[in-house]
Amino acid sequence: MDTPTIVQDKVSMAERKTIFVVGLGMIGIAFIEKLLSLDETRQYRIVTCGEEMYLAYNRVSLTEYFQHRNVEKLYLNDASWYAQQDPERFVFCIGETAISIDPNLHTVTTDKGRSVGYDYCVLATGSEASLPSFVDPTIPGVFVYRNIADLDKLLAYADQENMRGCKASVVGGGLLGLEAAKAIHDLPSISQVTILNRSSFPLSRQLDDMGGEIVLRRIEGMGVEVITNTSVKELKTQDGILSGLILTDDSVVECQIVVYSIGITPRDDLARDAGIECNAKRGIIVDDYLQTSAKDVFAIGECASWKGNTYGLIAPGIEMADILAFNFTQVQTEAGGFAKRKMNNPDMSTRLKLMGVDVACFGQYFAENNKVRRNAGTKHVRITDVVPSAETTSALGQGVKKIRNASSPKKRHGYAAVMDGPVESLVYRDPFGGVYKKYIFTADGKYLLGGMMVGDTSEYIQLLAIVKKKKPLEIPPAELIGGKKPFPSDSGIYLDDDAQICSCHNVTKGRVVACIKDGADSVAALKTQTKAGTGCGGCMPLLTNILKVEMKKAGHALSTNLCPHFAMSRADIFNVVRVKKLRTFDKIMTTIGVNKDSLGCEICKPAIGSILSSLWNEHIMDSAHHANQDTNDRFLANIQRNGTFSVIPRVPAGEITPDKLIVLGQVAKKYGLYTKITGGQRVDLFGAQKADLPSIWKELIDAGFESGHAYGKALRTVKSCVGTSWCRYGIGDSVGMAIRLEERYKGIRSPHKFKGGVSGCVRECAEAQGKDFGLIATDKGWNIFVCGNGGANPKHAVLFAKDVPPTQVIRILDRFLMYYIRTADKLMRTARWLESMEGGIEKLRKVILEDELGICEDLDQEMDALIGTFQDEWKVVVEDPEKQKRFRQFINTDERRPQTEEIIERGQKRPADWEKTSLPIHIRQSDIRTPKSIWKWRRVASVQDLRPSDIGATSAAVRYGDSQLAIFHVPRKGYFATQQMCPHKRAFVLEHGIVGDDPKTGQIYVSCPMHKRNFTLTNGSCMNDESYSILAFDVKVEEDDILLLLPDTSELDAVIGTSNWMIRQGNAAGAATDEQYGGVEIVGPSVGIVPAQGGVGYEQVVPAVSCGDTRLDW
Repeated sequence: MDTPTIVQDKVSMAERKTIFVVGLGMIGIAFIEKLLSLDETRQYRIVTCGEEMYLAYNRVSLTEYFQHRNVEKLYLNDASWYAQQDPERFVFCIGETAISIDPNLHTVTTDKGRSVGYDYCVLATGSEASLPSFVDPTIPGVFVYRNIADLDKLLAYADQENMRGCKASVVGGGLLGLEAAKAIHDLPSISQVTILNRSSFPLSRQLDDMGGEIVLRRIEGMGVEVITNTSVKELKTQDGILSGLILTDDSVVECQIVVYSIGITPRDDLARDAGIECNAKRGIIVDDYLQTSAKDVFAIGECASWKGNTYGLIAPGIEMADILAFNFTQVQTEAGGFAKRKMNNPDMSTRLKLMGVDVACFGQYFAENNKVRRNAGTKHVRITDVVPSAETTSALGQGVKKIRNASSPKKRHGYAAVMDGPVESLVYRDPFGGVYKKYIFTADGKYLLGGMMVGDTSEYIQLLAIVKKKKPLEIPPAELIGGKKPFPSDSGIYLDDDAQICSCHNVTKGRVVACIKDGADSVAALKTQTKAGTGCGGCMPLLTNILKVEMKKAGHALSTNLCPHFAMSRADIFNVVRVKKLRTFDKIMTTIGVNKDSLGCEICKPAIGSILSSLWNEHIMDSAHHANQDTNDRFLANIQRNGTFSVIPRVPAGEITPDKLIVLGQVAKKYGLYTKITGGQRVDLFGAQKADLPSIWKELIDAGFESGHAYGKALRTVKSCVGTSWCRYGIGDSVGMAIRLEERYKGIRSPHKFKGGVSGCVRECAEAQGKDFGLIATDKGWNIFVCGNGGANPKHAVLFAKDVPPTQVIRILDRFLMYYIRTADKLMRTARWLESMEGGIEKLRKVILEDELGICEDLDQEMDALIGTFQDEWKVVVEDPEKQKRFRQFINTDERRPQTEEIIERGQKRPADWEKTSLPIHIRQSDIRTPKSIWKWRRVASVQDLRPSDIGATSAAVRYGDSQLAIFHVPRKGYFATQQMCPHKRAFVLEHGIVGDDPKTGQIYVSCPMHKRNFTLTNGSCMNDESYSILAFDVKVEEDDILLLLPDTSELDAVIGTSNWMIRQGNAAGAATDEQYGGVEIVGPSVGIVPAQGGVGYEQVVPAVSCGDTRLDW
């Protein structure tokens, strides 16, 4: 994987510290790979030696070696990987053994006579096969089953001519013993195999007696003899060659080959000889950080003894390697400090096929042995031929007396509350079908704790996922184990994308599905691309079924054209603009537009404006870009329903000083603003007059605030908890990380707004899993979640990458965001973007984490360049008097006119309520009593007041008596004028709207910024809602004067005067009562009527729908 990283200063060769890794096995190479990946500053040089003549190989798959006898097929990395490594960072030797360590001198000596100095030493010496003291491994016919050399000796011996038809015995009935027995059983020279087991059933560390009995019967059904409750006390030889085994009851088992597989012994001799503390029962003692008793010496894998335990499975060793590599590289980084990772109890869940028998155990599969039963003496429930009814199931756990630990310092709830309590189990046993299942639950039946399976392990993945998620069961326990299957098939269709299907290589279902969608059409291709199925092989059935299901699915092609003005998608437009370096909307229209002379529309203008900002980030109030912006961006503030604006300064991560809080309060009091704390940990100031915005922001900027970009399709906030700054549970510095992310991505425009969250621990107080990107600290790093959102269609974020080191988080997010900016459709949130992406989350992982498309370097450069262009948009305005002129309410007077009555509620001002329904309103020229023939040309403004431009429409409002009018200049089309009020919600905002044209008719219109009603500038008709119409006026220019053909002010005020249409809080006209809604009184022409012919009187019309009308709303 091409691991994303932030470029940091590299450490010189002379300054690098040497880490000597003793052992080139599976754990040693896992540590080396991880360290090479994480050590971005190149502060370490790794030296290692392996005693075997082979590169690191997969010991879990030793049985496969019997079939192909090619060790290279087992290599974890082929020879080319080693050749590609920088020799200044990684030096390795094979066929060389470390024979001594001097912790005082910090040196390692090898059997080649080399003495290598180290700064740190990592012991990954593994283990060796255990043998009883009476066994002489030099006796011909005596073998162990541990490495390639062991298998080569065994195969060579069995292939001898005199061994044909010989008998073989395997001592040990554990995992490795059964694997060895199966491999030997398949050798053509072996006629009989006997397994000798000390316990009464095989796999006693994974199964209970009933499960072991099923396995025993299945093994015996293969023709393999199994002798239980016995041990070998002596080897029998003839002429110095093995001829049999003498058991503890003095009986003799005839055999010419014996393979001992009774356990492993940690290889701690090197440490013991060096005076490093070791366990009396073998194993190098390590603490939670894998540190030995010797300074700068660590131990990982099977040689390590942690809390008195050694682990023979591969997963705990890989976990140790990850922890140690993390602690070497991530505790102190450029991205800030991070708590050291500690060793935790490893997950011992496993699923294997042994001797042809499917076996699995998951979670706390021996919880019954360690916990109190709910009712002493009560036997566990056994399901044989009868499936419990729902009534029976629901009765389980009734009448239980609650047990309370009085010494507990706090109450525990949910999963934590029942973890240490009593348990119950359900058992399914089918001796005829060779199936056994035992699932263990909390006493109340709400949580699944673990279980074991024999014969049928098809639900292992689903059940393991339930245990790991620690969520209450949604069905009664009995439905998990008997009767109707909770997961109807093993196809994987009921698995979440983050469900792990291959535990050996941590491959999720989502990754497999994505590979199939990307063209992997065979199991072999999936194994190559994901490594699933290349470990123990237990996931192969599920992997095969997922492939079959996904191959049957069909795709659908959809048109992705941006709008009628552009016959291509937003992503395609983005790429064209980027490649051709187009910098204005006009240039883009003439280059790729359907009609080169079109004005565009309320869809394409903001979308392309966003593209231009995402690429070049020029100030959006520049003449070339201002006309492309929706109202919020046009005035750098969110327009509210009464035509005022909100002011939201940036408060990174919600961290703010008392002095800044005081400034916010002072500004709010001075300008009479309504204040509210947002969900994004900021302070909103509502009710700002447009003309006051520059003055308000001048005071805020002087106090150290910046624009919060709450008005843009851009980063809003990165929410955080207090993390390690204050919280006693904090693991990561969530505040510091959130501040860094918010400072990095502030001002970046994107297809839609996006938000972030950073939680300092898994308690998730920052709600990071409901954000477009979120981080949650674990003891291993940061879990990165992407593509979540709240709103009308909330989506839970998807786990994108686990345990990411702090130094790599930002580059991953850089690439994620830049790829989203490049490829998403207009106004598409990240959640919908991911849903529509072919290949889904796994495709996204491959693009961002594995650089499948080879674009990550480009994404890095584009993000770096975009961040480098940041400018505080409000600071630019505050320092530019010309830009400030655009914030005047009217260009022909400094007087101001309120749009909506204000009321007092809970001690603060807010606008009066809108009416509950919006009835049709048609305002026509015939409503004015004076005929147009006697109207007069009246000067309302100067040309310079309107700032006409050849590259974009401009607009402004003028006051005429009590009426408000909107004037527009459209390049190549001339001047236009309409009333300022949109009748839909009686908002005086039309001059804020985007000017566009109909691609079919060429009609020019203004789109109301409130709810996108489009009114033609020539006659005032509404193009997308026949329920409304407005007045339009003739315009002419004489020298520097703009003149409108208008009636007297009194005549016009009677029809569109502000006082007549202002929304006031009062008695509602209509069916709704004050008690129901609070009334709204419209003073002026009655709601729901239009003028009758002749302009005298009115006639009733049928009410239109409210603003929820799906025909029109944005």
